[in-house]
Amino acid sequence: MAPAQPDDVLELDELWSFVQCKANACWVYPKGHKWVALCRRTRQVVSWFAGDRSADSCQKLWDGIPEAYRRSHAYSDFWQAYQKVFGENHRSVGKETGETAHIERWNNTLRQRLARFVRKSLSFSKKDCFHRIALQLFIHEYNLEHAS
Repeated sequence: MAPAQPDDVLELDELWSFVQCKANACWVYPKGHKWVALCRRTRQVVSWFAGDRSADSCQKLWDGIPEAYRRSHAYSDFWQAYQKVFGENHRSVGKETGETAHIERWNNTLRQRLARFVRKSLSFSKKDCFHRIALQLFIHEYNLEHAS
């Protein structure tokens, strides 16, 4: 991952998908979802966490962000957990502002490249661990593609 710079901006979002079958609509895996922090300048994922939609899970996303990036300004949607955890360096915005365009594009890229993350698909992970492994491998490869 590229080193943080003083003017870096983070974009935050969460994403859901299915595990086991479509009857188990979930946020990345049963009773959870994927939280992602993306650096706008480098387009690299600086942190991610799979968990539920609580402030505790958002805190774990924050804990995974390297110290140098924690001073960055962050933009997200209006999910309350972000404001509780990211505090004064955070701003909640709507999609029409364009401030979360890169993370939304990243979500689309993930869905295009990995069928198991498509909302309406016959593809899905049968086990949580495989779902997380596929996500982790995708993020690793994606970050390598965007390395400086």
